[in-house]
Amino acid sequence: MNAVVEVEAASMVPARSANPTAEVVAHAKTVQQVMQAVMKPNVHYGAIPGAGDKPTLLKSGAEVLCMTFRIADRYEVADLSSNGVIRYRVNCVGEHQTSGAVLGSGLGECSTDEEKYRWRKAVCEEEFNITPETHRRLKFGRKQGGHYTVQQVRTEPADLANTVLKMACKRAKIAMVLNVTAASDMFSQDLEDLDAELVRHLADDERQGQIQIMRDEWCAKAAEAASRDALGAIMKEGVKVFQASRDKDGYAMFAKAVQERGAALKEAGNE
Repeated sequence: MNAVVEVEAASMVPARSANPTAEVVAHAKTVQQVMQAVMKPNVHYGAIPGAGDKPTLLKSGAEVLCMTFRIADRYEVADLSSNGVIRYRVNCVGEHQTSGAVLGSGLGECSTDEEKYRWRKAVCEEEFNITPETHRRLKFGRKQGGHYTVQQVRTEPADLANTVLKMACKRAKIAMVLNVTAASDMFSQDLEDLDAELVRHLADDERQGQIQIMRDEWCAKAAEAASRDALGAIMKEGVKVFQASRDKDGYAMFAKAVQERGAALKEAGNE
C-alpha cells in the first residue's frame, strides 16, 4: 500500500476544538510522519547551498503534502513583462479539495532578467565572436589556484517565456504549501529548479572548471619532474587520465608540457 495512504488522514479545514494546541501538535506530527515515511532525500527535499541547515522543499515534496492534506492549487497570474523582459508574478491559492475552503496562498515571481536565465554558454567561439558586444560576456569562475572563464551570450527572452512562467508557478506553489501546512520550521523555500537547458549549460560550466583544474594539475606535475624517468612515469599516468576524461584539448596541453620539460631536462643533462 502506498505510504501516503498509511499516514493518518489530516484535514486543513478549520474546526472548532476545545484543545487547539492538540490540533497543532497533531498537524505537525502528520507532516513529520510524511517526511519520514514517504519523502526521499534529493527527490522530495534536499540540501541546496545557501538554503541554511533546514532541508529544502522541492516541487515533488510539495505535491506529496498537497495530497496528504487534500489541498488543491489554483493560480492567479499577473504578466508584468516590459521592455523585452518576460516577467510573471503568480499567486497560488490553496483550497480544500472537498469543501473548497480557501486555506492560504503563496506568491512567486520569475523573470528572464535573472542571471541564470539571461545568459547561456556560447555554442562555439564563432557564435561568441559574431554576437554584438552588448550581448556577450566572459563569465569568471573560481578554481583551485586561480580562476577560469566561460564565453556566454544573451538568451532570447521569448524562448524562455514558458520556462519562467512555470518557475513562477512552482515558487508560488511551494510558498503556499509552506504557508498552509505551517511546515516552514521543517523546510526552507526551494531556491531554484532550473529549466533543463539551463541546467545543462551550468553543468557544462562546472565541468569545464573541473577539467581546467585537472589540466593545470597534470601540466604542473610534468613541469616539476626531476628526471626524465620521473617524467616518463608522469606521462604514462597522465595519458590514462586524459583518455578516461576524453579531454583532447587537455591532452594536447599536457603533451606540450611533457615535451617542454623533456627538452629542458635533456639540455640540462639530467637523465
